[in-house]
Amino acid sequence: MHLTKLKAIVFLTALFWLSATNGSEYLITDEDFYPSNAAQEKLGNLLMFDKVLSGNKNIACSSCHYPLTFTSDGISLSVGEGGRGLSVARNTGMGENAIKARVPRNAPALFNLGAKEFTTLFHDGRVEIDLNYPQGFNSPAGDDLPYGLANPLAAQALFPLTSDVEMAGHLGENPIADAMADNDFKTAWMLIAQRVKDIPEYVELFKAAFPDIQQVEDITIVHVVNAIAAYELQSWRCTNSAFDKFMHGDTDAASFAAMRGGDLFYGKAGCSSCHSGKFQTDQQFHARAIPQIGPGKGDSLPGYTDGQDDFGRERVTQNPEDRFKFRTPSLRQIALTGPWGHDGAYDTLEAMVKHELDPRTALENYDSAQAVLPSREDLDALDFIVHNDASRRQSLANAVEEEPIELTDQEFSDLMAFLHALTDFECIDLRRDIPKRVPSKLPLAE
Repeated sequence: MHLTKLKAIVFLTALFWLSATNGSEYLITDEDFYPSNAAQEKLGNLLMFDKVLSGNKNIACSSCHYPLTFTSDGISLSVGEGGRGLSVARNTGMGENAIKARVPRNAPALFNLGAKEFTTLFHDGRVEIDLNYPQGFNSPAGDDLPYGLANPLAAQALFPLTSDVEMAGHLGENPIADAMADNDFKTAWMLIAQRVKDIPEYVELFKAAFPDIQQVEDITIVHVVNAIAAYELQSWRCTNSAFDKFMHGDTDAASFAAMRGGDLFYGKAGCSSCHSGKFQTDQQFHARAIPQIGPGKGDSLPGYTDGQDDFGRERVTQNPEDRFKFRTPSLRQIALTGPWGHDGAYDTLEAMVKHELDPRTALENYDSAQAVLPSREDLDALDFIVHNDASRRQSLANAVEEEPIELTDQEFSDLMAFLHALTDFECIDLRRDIPKRVPSKLPLAE
């Protein structure tokens, strides 16, 4: 059979599955994203890389969301303020300035989060659009959340700034950290905004980017995070993958293996039951028994007091039925954004996919050597407390509702080919995103 005709047959077979799941809804357009703004993007790019936003002026947003590690940081659990270096070369810092603890969860990649369908952000969804609140969002700040946030991406950007282990620092180290020790979001955000208001170059950039800013006093934390969101929205929109080209009718965009893998993804493998829609996420929360590593979020199962567990979505809803559930991640650029899992437990995509096919077995057989964690003796001693406890592993396993799915070696290979077909290669080389300098004159993220 002629190659083109054979490929067309495979193409039509794959389209059959997509048509059964409203395949036309997989076509991404500009209407799916919030509008872009060039002046805000320029400003947001500088703010993203400027350590002036952190309490001790020693870390930037980009330290954990670095372009050269595909908007994440390449390690399982981020090393926040006090750490030195980038990605797998980052260490836990030195002396009195060393980190106090690892960040409890993996730094999520930021690709496509400016799409309107992303109404809920963070692994546990603790920032979400909710019109029952006057500001339009439910968040950890409650009534202290400011008005005027452009989108969920802007609302999300507020909170790493106020986290002691991420960017704010700890009590006694700086006024921002002292404010957050009292859970005073308003004062912390006001102090951060004042930092940029004190830099004339930033003032001019804010005036150029926001029509409502006429003088320095008009600048607020809302302008800061709206600018950062504008930058992330435009620079990290990646929607021209082989999958996208295929969906627009280019039969040469995807390989035979990727098309067979798409057939599995939307069929036998059951992936699309959670990874649905244009961005391969149902935007919901599911318990998948990812091995619990690191310091946890301070939760404890009955009979334990060490606070090493992470109850996930339950922390937001206070509903025990949501225990161990985490947000379904988008699979766009998934081949690039490891380690994988809400705590970065898996260092290869293949291992992550095998876990998803049979979570309970994978949890029980988890090899902790694959966790990418900068070593320090006191931190290392905490990393696998939960995972090494059979009772706690069983609690994670019990929360999984789905049954295992078996694939042949060839089917697994084809499924992996489909996941790689979700990579937009125009978003591979992100060197252009790194500015040469920032207005504060502080050194770039390191």
